Amino acid sequence: MIEELLTGRREPGVHAWAADRREAARGVTEAERAGWRVFWLDGAGVRDKRTLLARCAEEFALPSYFGHNWDALQDSLRDLSWTPANCGYLVVYDHWGELADADPAAHRTLVDVFETAVDHWRRTATPMAVLLLSPADPD
Repeated sequence: MIEELLTGRREPGVHAWAADRREAARGVTEAERAGWRVFWLDGAGVRDKRTLLARCAEEFALPSYFGHNWDALQDSLRDLSWTPANCGYLVVYDHWGELADADPAAHRTLVDVFETAVDHWRRTATPMAVLLLSPADPD
């Protein structure tokens, strides 16, 4: 999947990605070598909006003025001036099923925020892709 994104055979977007974590780690390394800024959003233990936004602030290293609400997250993901990328932005969202099961509305809103950010970056030299990691081989 990541190779397809890097070579342009797959359009940047929000995609499901069935891969074991070793394969995902290799893909992340490949993307970083290619000049992409990679964020690994670990959703383990995230079961509500408040915890999710705190995890996003941590994983994306959002500025201290981040407002911990959906609009602030959307604005931050469309700015990213504090963490420039040479070729693109890649978000790997691991353990996303925990939030999807516990709070489907929050999960849907997060996916909508990701889709808006991806659409924003699509028109630039540094596209964004979001991969929802679903381990093919549980570890």
